[in-house]
Amino acid sequence: MAGLNKVMLIGNLGRDPEIRYTASGLAIANINLATTERFKGEDRTEWHRVVVFDKLAEICGQYLTKGRQVYFEGRLQTKEWTDKDGNKRWTTEIIANNMVMLGGRGEGQGPSNYQPRPAQRPAPQNNGYQNNGPADGGYQDDMPGPSYDQGGMDDDDIPF
Repeated sequence: MAGLNKVMLIGNLGRDPEIRYTASGLAIANINLATTERFKGEDRTEWHRVVVFDKLAEICGQYLTKGRQVYFEGRLQTKEWTDKDGNKRWTTEIIANNMVMLGGRGEGQGPSNYQPRPAQRPAPQNNGYQNNGPADGGYQDDMPGPSYDQGGMDDDDIPF
């Protein structure tokens, strides 16, 4: 039987996204996302590392800012590396394939200060960069998005 690796998070950005580009021109956004839940009258905040690729990464870099509430959907991925002292370390990240901006346009900085940042994409070093997705073919830009039919639910029925 196949497994399922799916993550859905709603939280606030801890800082502006960090955008970088590969030599071939692929955009990569690194995002710190805080999710907070209340348990027995006490707030618990978890920090998540979210990584976004390609056009969605550019959109994140242009429109997301510190404090903004965002929904991310994706999968978990764990990386292993060796630190400078020779110790093995692990990091678990969310590889996001869907993002929805929540709240008002200026949330996190006040509506009067909202202005999207211009994308700063360097020219690709190889002529004619074309994104064909990962080598396993698991990503397609033209795939339909998820359906959010509430099935007759009212806003009062939503648990958050």
